[in-house]
Amino acid sequence: MTNRPDMRQIVIARMGEITLKGLNRGKFEHRLVDNISRRLKPLGPVEVYQTQSRIWIVPGSSSIRLDDILDRVTTVFGVVSASSAWEFYGGMDELRVMACQYMESLLTEGKPATFKVETRRGDKGFPFSSPVVSAEIGGVLDERFDTLTVDVRHPDYTLYIEIREQGRMLLYSRIVKGLRGLPVGTGGKAMLLLSGGIDSPVAGYLMAGRGLELECVYFHAAPYTSERARDKVVELARLLTGFCGRTTLHIVHFTEIQLAIRDAVPEDMMTVIMRRVMMRIAEGLAARTRCLALITGESLGQVASQTIEALAVTNASVSLPVFRPLVGLDKDATVEIARRIGTFETSILPYEDCCTLFVAKHPKTKPTLEGTLACEAALDIPALVASGLANVEEVVL
Repeated sequence: MTNRPDMRQIVIARMGEITLKGLNRGKFEHRLVDNISRRLKPLGPVEVYQTQSRIWIVPGSSSIRLDDILDRVTTVFGVVSASSAWEFYGGMDELRVMACQYMESLLTEGKPATFKVETRRGDKGFPFSSPVVSAEIGGVLDERFDTLTVDVRHPDYTLYIEIREQGRMLLYSRIVKGLRGLPVGTGGKAMLLLSGGIDSPVAGYLMAGRGLELECVYFHAAPYTSERARDKVVELARLLTGFCGRTTLHIVHFTEIQLAIRDAVPEDMMTVIMRRVMMRIAEGLAARTRCLALITGESLGQVASQTIEALAVTNASVSLPVFRPLVGLDKDATVEIARRIGTFETSILPYEDCCTLFVAKHPKTKPTLEGTLACEAALDIPALVASGLANVEEVVL
């Protein structure tokens, strides 16, 4: 990173949905600053602060690369986009000089390129309008560099100029898209039922994007499921922390509960009743951890056990709201998100979780609540739930 006495290199992050908030907007902005600071902490000393609908990020060491800051900032929910920029103070004369120096840092020597200039004048007291500034700086660059030509439609480089208060100016050429959404922690906390499959990590990611902190619960059925299956889910939870920050994975030892269900209920009702017991245990863990909702990766009609009737019966087992962000997505759309967030390759590792064991060949697709309760009468449901809550291992990530 170049150090100059008249300029410093920074990163600016832009907010979107947060700017529409009313009296509680400050809460969202403060949380976003905290989340960005936490995400950047491994890089070294970095100053993060907010003014005028922007987050300003100033490296405290020349060893910190702006590209590394950009990579991390754009994976924080609440950031719409970010840019690395040159910041300096002055008027039109300083702008001419710095624009030439900035463009020189972008160009490959001797290689032809096209460009355009876009100006945003936030300080209306500046004596030149935005179009005038763009035309003036464009002319200066065109004259200064023989390899540059103007192309306002499809330029190789766009030089963005921002003229802000008290002579503060910014130059940048790249706008990197962020995740958008709301800062994690502004929407409360929810318990994610995390399996080893493709769907549930994506569901957690999508709800984190609506501001939810995540706790995760995984149901482990050793020895029918291997330690590799457990490790796979731990890795999926770790990957989610890149988007949601710290989380705790609650590993429920589920074998005895699953065997009890298998031995006591008709085969075609095993999946529904197992899901209802899982939901009750997840709700118990939610109460312990102050979570106000449950999250699952279910999608309507994706498998036989995810009909509207089965989902309704599952919901009836708990009082907390159940969020299913994938409910209207097909599998291809879910896979696309999983690939984008980096969970897909881990999810497809061939280690089965407990949901793939003891599965009926022909599960009941239209269960009724009355019929389900009749089947559960053969079980001591409170005892099974208590057993699950008493056998929990916690992994903090």
